[in-house]
Amino acid sequence: MKKSIYINPTGATTGKSLVVLGLIEHFLRTGQKVGVFRPIIKTKPGKEMDVDLELFINNFKINIDYEDSYGFTIDQLQELESQGNHDEIIDKIIQKFKALEDRFDIVLIEGSDFESKNSVYEFNLNLEIAKNLGSPVIIVGKGYEDVSIEEQAYTIYQNVDNFLSHGCQVIKVIVNLVPDSIAEQLRNELLAHLPPDLSSVDLIPCDKGLSSPTIHEIANALNAEILYGENQLNRLAYYYTIAAMQPHNYLQRIKENSLIITPGDRGDIVMTTLQAHQSSNYPSLAGIILSAGYDLEDAYYKLLEGLKDIVPIISVKTNTFETAQAVANVRSYITSKNEGKISLALQVFEKHVNIPQLMERFEITPPSSVITPKMFEYSLFKKAKSNIKRIVLPESDDERILKAAEILTSRELVKIILLGNPDQIQKNLDRMGIMLDLSRIEIIEPLLYPKYSDYVISLCEKRKHKGVNTDMAKDLLSDFTYFATMMVLMGDADGMVSGAVNTTQHTIRPALQIVKTKPGFSVVSSVFFMCLEDRVLVYGDCAVNPNPTAEQLAEIALASAQTAESFGLNPKVAMLSYSSGSSGKGEEVEKVRIATKIAKSKNPVLKIEGPIQYDAAVDMGVGQKKMPDSEVAGKANVLIFPDLNTGNNTYKAVQRETGAIAIGPVLQGLNKPVNDLSRGCTVTDIVNTVVITAIQAQDENQ
Repeated sequence: MKKSIYINPTGATTGKSLVVLGLIEHFLRTGQKVGVFRPIIKTKPGKEMDVDLELFINNFKINIDYEDSYGFTIDQLQELESQGNHDEIIDKIIQKFKALEDRFDIVLIEGSDFESKNSVYEFNLNLEIAKNLGSPVIIVGKGYEDVSIEEQAYTIYQNVDNFLSHGCQVIKVIVNLVPDSIAEQLRNELLAHLPPDLSSVDLIPCDKGLSSPTIHEIANALNAEILYGENQLNRLAYYYTIAAMQPHNYLQRIKENSLIITPGDRGDIVMTTLQAHQSSNYPSLAGIILSAGYDLEDAYYKLLEGLKDIVPIISVKTNTFETAQAVANVRSYITSKNEGKISLALQVFEKHVNIPQLMERFEITPPSSVITPKMFEYSLFKKAKSNIKRIVLPESDDERILKAAEILTSRELVKIILLGNPDQIQKNLDRMGIMLDLSRIEIIEPLLYPKYSDYVISLCEKRKHKGVNTDMAKDLLSDFTYFATMMVLMGDADGMVSGAVNTTQHTIRPALQIVKTKPGFSVVSSVFFMCLEDRVLVYGDCAVNPNPTAEQLAEIALASAQTAESFGLNPKVAMLSYSSGSSGKGEEVEKVRIATKIAKSKNPVLKIEGPIQYDAAVDMGVGQKKMPDSEVAGKANVLIFPDLNTGNNTYKAVQRETGAIAIGPVLQGLNKPVNDLSRGCTVTDIVNTVVITAIQAQDENQ
């Protein structure tokens, strides 16, 4: 049975996109195929995408054409209404929604923005659409510090009453952006008037990180010219301050992440502001706006051009007061390009919304027969959180590493260790606008580490058969990858992830030399977790062994099955070749046939089939025709390639042509977990690889 939820705001700027984000994340985790739909958007056809739809579609990679994700623009709506074609509006919205309903398990519908002059019309239209679509409704309100509790509560429960009286089912009330000072009073006032079955009201507190605009948003809203700091436009402006007085007076008024507004002819304030930003005695600042269209004097421009990584400085034509008013009216959005805000929004939703109670009201039972990428990711995150491990990241100069560290830390998935100089790392964070709290991670400078001498001695001992002496050991440990690997060996870190900057060989060589293979393993191999739309497959070996022998191939198959089982998959192993069963002949087919026999002899209970072709392994129809008696054919989820050439090309082809997420390579066979990244990896790739490394570390300790 198809389902939908209508997320309806009580007015403008309620932050409803946070609620939709959280719901998409939840339903994807529970195996649902999720679509999104907005009946009415502001953006004109042919222009940029609607901000919220772009966020949902791009962030979650929802397979939907933009034109199919909305009903009408506000201009189209007004034109049809002026022509008396109201029924046409409803008919087309239903038609477009039903098309999505046929494609997705659940469609989340986000109501209009309430930014037109006729809010009563918008409310009635939202109500009518929700009723005609048969969608249960979540009411999203907003908290205010300067509006009476009674008035705020009245707006919310009047919305609820109106939907209920028109035959709609209201399943939840969520109030967003609630100041802490009014939370308890607002909750009590709502509970006194809402129906008994809505007795659990979720209040989401106001979060500066979510509600504050970026400098980029401010610059766009003010049509400003960007003079400096173009690479830091994602910095958040928590406050704004007009600086027109003497510097020694205004410095006492600035707060953390303030945006300084000053006339363009006040070069003295600009220079003082930049000095204050760099000083440990003053808060970090978001940026500077030069108002009134004045240009700084040439001497100041010359000085600025000689500075590196300064905060954004933008220029506007309006006077200082008008500029401040415009800044105060800038609306902050969660956008698909701001990974930090997305991560924070999901964290806030998960913490403050009672999902089990909401799902009970929604009466949805998630399917359990498939493992989607989001279900897999959820299981990984849940397992990682169950026993927090310490993962060392030696490439702290890379922006993607720092962004991943921010997400991993904010979601409390692992304990991050960064190698490098703390001051330089903080400068990099400031320059990149990344909100990583360094107090929540560990930063180590290798040469100053208290155990450095122990590492030198241990490395000499490990490599003495290769003639490594003290000086050579010190030289090796000056390489952060070697040092990080030694941390894992010595138990000061539970795992290491590298390769965003360094090559695979540079990452793996220290592990092979120092950590070495587990007892019973002759080779180190790898797998990729291939996250397709409706399932997760394990591909091995696609990264390490060019042309394994039959014995090595059997070992890779057994290791890959064990890895799959460790991550919640029930392994069904296909030993791939260019023929299925006993039909084919040739040296390569024979190698796979022998490898299958060896693997079966070592693990008789493992479901394994080979040789078998890829289509027979994964397609039920083909598998039943070619190998009707097989327990694996058509059901395989662990696919072992006969050589690196085949495996590497196949995983990349599947990744590119299907849009699958490839997590890996995940190394197997080492005594301690060390994993490699692709130099083209994304922030998401790093997060997933670190989490997998942490889970491997958990298994090592069992």
